[in-house]
Amino acid sequence: MGSNRLTGLDAARGIAVLGMFAVHVGPPPTPEGPGWLLVAADGRAPAVFTLIAGFSLALARARAAGPPPLRATLTRCAILAALGLCLAALSPGILVILAFYAVYFLAAEPFTRLRTRTLAAVAGGSVALGPLLSYLLGPALGLRTGGRGATPVPADLASWAGAGGMLRELLLSGAYPLLTYFPYILAGMALGRLADLRSGRSLRLLTGYGAAAAVAGYGVSWLALGPGGRRGPLLEAIAREHPWAAAEPDPVAAVLGRQFGAVPSTSWDWLLVAGPYSQTPLETLGNSGVGAALIGLLALAAHGAGRVAARLLRPLAAVGAMALTVYVVHALALAVFLRGWSGWEVLAGFSACALIGCVVWRRLLRGTELYRGPLEWALRAATPAGRAAG
Repeated sequence: MGSNRLTGLDAARGIAVLGMFAVHVGPPPTPEGPGWLLVAADGRAPAVFTLIAGFSLALARARAAGPPPLRATLTRCAILAALGLCLAALSPGILVILAFYAVYFLAAEPFTRLRTRTLAAVAGGSVALGPLLSYLLGPALGLRTGGRGATPVPADLASWAGAGGMLRELLLSGAYPLLTYFPYILAGMALGRLADLRSGRSLRLLTGYGAAAAVAGYGVSWLALGPGGRRGPLLEAIAREHPWAAAEPDPVAAVLGRQFGAVPSTSWDWLLVAGPYSQTPLETLGNSGVGAALIGLLALAAHGAGRVAARLLRPLAAVGAMALTVYVVHALALAVFLRGWSGWEVLAGFSACALIGCVVWRRLLRGTELYRGPLEWALRAATPAGRAAG
């Protein structure tokens, strides 16, 4: 694959990483001035990052001679899960996603063998079905009004009850559960099959359809809750089922702030919301559209303008290519050195260190296996497929 073909994809992943920085260490998102950047990142950054993971998985399988050995997949997922659990145990003040990623990649294996049309249909259905099941299963799990959004830690494995709770968090009720986040993986895989990063026409279609999906998802929610009049009944349900939130400036956002990764099961009107972390069909559709449009725009820039655009995108692409290393280092920094730090200065510092550090690393280690990033190299080397290829 030509370098420009992947520059746009890596740059899109880099933007998603910086978006997670904005969520983790930036000031509270406010819809004014530069605060719009934080509003744009809130809720969308992890969703776009996950969609790009699915897109990249489809590309990797397309160029491989065949599926990797099951042992290689299990080893990679185990390493990601261990990293995620250990980082969460350090209490970095963020919802660590890596253990959930291990589950996504393991669950994706059967779907990599589907035909493209079947995969696209399954992905489309999952956008609606995953959030709907989350809503319906809430009462059965004892999570009708709250109690969702946790991240597993190693201590959960000390007992059968803890292990069962960890499994429930990873699949159904955690911060990024399989039920509501796996649709992003499936959507990304389908887009990775359908889009051709070497074709300007294909990239324009990807950008256009992505923008249309984003407008449809967020727009339908706005129409339903605004002109459609459904915000009133939703606020009534909040006053009845979540009385603590009724006095908040934005009761809907207040409830969602305690329901990461799940749809509150107290009113069908919740399924019309598209706010950050609501995990409804409309938010999933909107976020997927943003991710598709972002990939299309940046890949189109790298494809159409050649070396000039590639050079401009190189710092972002460097961060995206080393996303695992950057994510783990920033979580460690928050846990060990900068616990509780936030603000524009902290966000600017994290972003500058990531951009400069990744560019310098890749320039100094060009032509070596470590060029891809220390943790990326280690993950590849630790698996049977990585050793066979290396």
